Amino acid sequence: MTSPLISLQNAQLSLRAGAGLVEILRGITLDVHAGETVGLVGPSGSGKSSLLMLMGGLEKATGGVVMALGHDLGAMNEDALARLRRDNMGVVFQSFHLIPNMTALENVATPLELAGAPDAEARALAELDAVGLGARAGHYPAQLSGGEQQRVALARAAAPRPKLILADEPTGNLDTVTGENIVELLFGLRERHGATLVLVTHDMDLARRCDRVIALRDGQIAATEAA
Repeated sequence: MTSPLISLQNAQLSLRAGAGLVEILRGITLDVHAGETVGLVGPSGSGKSSLLMLMGGLEKATGGVVMALGHDLGAMNEDALARLRRDNMGVVFQSFHLIPNMTALENVATPLELAGAPDAEARALAELDAVGLGARAGHYPAQLSGGEQQRVALARAAAPRPKLILADEPTGNLDTVTGENIVELLFGLRERHGATLVLVTHDMDLARRCDRVIALRDGQIAATEAA
């Protein structure tokens, strides 16, 4: 069997708060293989988003080991982590995190340009077309609906053709119908690029569309369910 794309061994995350040290993740051991889709579920405060952040190197484990794409994330500095994400990962958040003074096209193309892609604008436009926003490429985020802004965020995440897509409640700020459209686009982008998808959600029906569902409780894996 090939090495997992992501591997966590006894991963822990503690953060200092006013009352002292708070344990967020308490010994997570988990492998995610290339091409797999994984849904992370659990009550608020169970550690779902924190686990996703560890996988993307957006938080550093305070104990254990986190490997991603063959790299020990704990041994990398912030610049190296940023390059790893830029070249290999697409991250989609509940909040869209678009740059307000850039058009949709510029929001998608800029990360590609920073990575030195010679065809950045053409690729960005192709991704906007793929999410149905080719005609809105020149619009600014304030001129787009919430669903349209999330589609721009999806296009931005998919444009580098990432090996790994990390999505944190991507439908959380959207109405039901718009959210369902975003889910279809997310899985469609994942299929088109052959990427591994790890998805945080409160929606069990959405989670069960994944190959595997991992339930967290109190910072630990409580259950695993295969599709």
